[in-house]
Amino acid sequence: MKEVAKKTSEAGVSIAPIRVVVADDHPVVRFGVRNMLESEAGFEVVGEAEDGDVAITQTLELEPDILLLDLAMPRLPGLEALRAIMSKSPRVKIIMLTSTISTQQIIEALQIGARGIVLKDAVAGDLSKSLRAVLQGDYWIGGERVANLVSKLNELMKEAASIPERKTYGLTPRELEVVTCIVEGCSNKDVAKQFAISEETVKRHLSNIFDKTGVSTRLELALFAIAHKLVVLES
Repeated sequence: MKEVAKKTSEAGVSIAPIRVVVADDHPVVRFGVRNMLESEAGFEVVGEAEDGDVAITQTLELEPDILLLDLAMPRLPGLEALRAIMSKSPRVKIIMLTSTISTQQIIEALQIGARGIVLKDAVAGDLSKSLRAVLQGDYWIGGERVANLVSKLNELMKEAASIPERKTYGLTPRELEVVTCIVEGCSNKDVAKQFAISEETVKRHLSNIFDKTGVSTRLELALFAIAHKLVVLES
């Protein structure tokens, strides 16, 4: 196992850095998160993962203090990877890193064992604060530290009950993003470039989407998405 470099506090006490694994299918996101963390004292990125399966392997092998886990991961979605890791290594503290997440998904993630939710558009301001909050035994939800999880879950459940659930036919957040691109007329190459993934991964997403929605062509998918309000068209 990689030897951990220790830092020294002002009192002269040797302190091990907070060890982090970053799991996200976007290389740019992994690079940015690594740079943000390593620019601050006390953090060390010890591993990276580009899909859910690798996230599980890296976490179990490296035993980091924190796993930053993208919700929309290829091969194995973030919530499934979270569930697998929690069953084998409940000590690791996991923060979901996501572009978008529903209230119901937040509830599910917390119930499985996640310690926090950080939106990617708030990473610059929230990342280090969220890591420190969960390491101190609290949670990070909605851009703030949460000490009482039960109270927060009750609040989230009331919020979820008051909002009519949008039917997504089992599509993951990334698959919904791909559907939006198809409706906008993007090619597989366009989608791959937009999300910094391979065209093979795009084809795999489309195959999963076709299976879940029961369509067989891109045109049928676009019509299905519009009819069932899977995408919001700008007027």
